[in-house]
Amino acid sequence: MSFCKEVREEFKDVWESSFHHPFVTGLADGTLPEDVFRYYVMQDSYYLTHFAKVQALGAVKATDLEMTRSFAHHAEQTCVAELSLHESFMQILGVTEAEWEAFEPSPSAYAYVSHMYRAAQGDVADVLAALLPCYWLYYEIGVHLQEATPENPIYQRWISTYGSEWFKTLVEEQKDRMDKLAMDVSSARLKELKTHFKRSAYYEWHFWEQAWTQEKWTVNREVPTYER
Repeated sequence: MSFCKEVREEFKDVWESSFHHPFVTGLADGTLPEDVFRYYVMQDSYYLTHFAKVQALGAVKATDLEMTRSFAHHAEQTCVAELSLHESFMQILGVTEAEWEAFEPSPSAYAYVSHMYRAAQGDVADVLAALLPCYWLYYEIGVHLQEATPENPIYQRWISTYGSEWFKTLVEEQKDRMDKLAMDVSSARLKELKTHFKRSAYYEWHFWEQAWTQEKWTVNREVPTYER
């Protein structure tokens, strides 16, 4: 079984939990509060800035010139296509310069980005194992929501972008590359790559959750008590 088929089956529960998160279902039926989506877009813009940089690290660590070209192309696509999409959302949602100056990544967004950079200390397979869930899960959600018709045009545009043939091409290219990079590696090495993938899939769910709750850098001051 290929790497991608294995991880898709092994981490099925955490993976498919994203399909049922209220953020995603709210996108589909149009009930997602716009202030929640606004929070998400700002956090996602932060995330994508670093996602593109990690893609560029993949280009640096690539094992041949064609792979370098491909990763560089993916980084460019993130910068040009996805960030321009978010910029248009920013204008529609009325995000101001003052808000950007005061922006702080949420704990979950910060942790996800930190995880990607830590994985990228390894080789190109480590880089891609950490990046792949974002590509692949967003495409699956885009396809999953293809029949959805939310009245909010921003939500419809989001669904159309990630369920598109253009995005599918990028996803399939990286899945094929991941399968090749993980082929014939030791069991210990395979476990490392799967761990990167699993943690990114975990953080994907928490990315919906941090937006849904508009997560802040605060703590619960109530100390829990436990019966012995």
